[in-house]
Amino acid sequence: MPNGIDTLTRPNEPVATFAALSVPNFRSFVTGQGVSLVGSWTETVAQAILVLHLTNSARAVGFATAARYLPVLLLTPYAGLLVDRMSKRRILILTASSLALLSLIQAALVLTGLMRMEIVYAVALVFGCLSALDNPARQAFIPEMVGTRLIRNAVTINSTMVNVGRAVGPLVAALLIETIGIGWCFLVNAGSFAAVLVALALMHPAALFPVKRVAAARGQLVQGFRYALTVPEIIVPVMMMALIGTFTYEFEVSLPIFAKMTLAGGPAAYSWLLGAFGAGSVVGGIYCMLRPETGLPRLIRASLLYAAGMAAVACSPSQAVAVPLLFIVGLASITFITTGNSTIQLASAPEFRGRVTALWSTAFVGSTPIGASIIGLIDAANPRWGLAAGAVACAVAALLGIRAAPSSRVTHH
Repeated sequence: MPNGIDTLTRPNEPVATFAALSVPNFRSFVTGQGVSLVGSWTETVAQAILVLHLTNSARAVGFATAARYLPVLLLTPYAGLLVDRMSKRRILILTASSLALLSLIQAALVLTGLMRMEIVYAVALVFGCLSALDNPARQAFIPEMVGTRLIRNAVTINSTMVNVGRAVGPLVAALLIETIGIGWCFLVNAGSFAAVLVALALMHPAALFPVKRVAAARGQLVQGFRYALTVPEIIVPVMMMALIGTFTYEFEVSLPIFAKMTLAGGPAAYSWLLGAFGAGSVVGGIYCMLRPETGLPRLIRASLLYAAGMAAVACSPSQAVAVPLLFIVGLASITFITTGNSTIQLASAPEFRGRVTALWSTAFVGSTPIGASIIGLIDAANPRWGLAAGAVACAVAALLGIRAAPSSRVTHH
């Protein structure tokens, strides 16, 4: 069974820092994603504040976040198989349209005062079902837009844009919540999907690098799992991400609670904390473009920096101290995500890429419902302990990488 390494990573000549942006299809895609991600993070902040407003409960925030991502954990492996079989562009048009409609419904319910926690949970579950299909399709579509040579550069640029949204979205949310209300955050997100739909509609199919679709057959899901287990450059980053994703990416749970109950702040404090994380991620993304590298050594270094940053944030006495520390955490986070994503994409054979990226998405996003419930319960006792648990998880992930490093065959600079 091919592992994809020889065909994908040996011709690894240097490329310009923003080389992938010279591809018109990718440039329009990233632009649309950038606009939409600002809207998505605006809504993410709004949902956490809305749940706190309705319940004043850390556990409720954790359960709402868990409901939002539980379908990702359960459905993404099957979604990855669909991505290998179907047009990724058509899948993304379907998911973007549906997510826009979902945000519009939430906006209407909040603005009319009809939103209840039962509806929040139901909407979160539907959101998760759509995300389970959208995430692997979006990741696996990148190589089809730019070709093999620019995969790493394109993944880094795309990850950086995700974190531009993470940096800007919370600030937009804080402004909207303080001036005209939470409901408008959902409305802004609904409108932001127009940028994605326009970008996908205007793409030139003839300029894509399509991968041969996998014909439907029995046992393909298991075949994908078995394939991933045979390639250390795939399975080790996925296992590290599962650990880190479970205990550190629950910022929708931990940061609003940390801001309110530990730092005695409100929505503005939460937005500053999340915005600092996003700003650090943007800087980290630029660093990854200037100093491209894949493989376990960088993943290990990023995990260790992540662990140190999370531990320091857990001990921070004030917002003024926590903000710069979260900048460092954001830098480590994007370095880990970008390096891991690039590593598995380069190591994967094209016919397995949908299933491989689905595994990554499951470890990254799908671990959130487990972690959100755990962190929500820990935060109910002491929000600092939840952040400390994330630091321990990052350290354990680094140890896993160190132990597996001798079996990893290739490190790419």
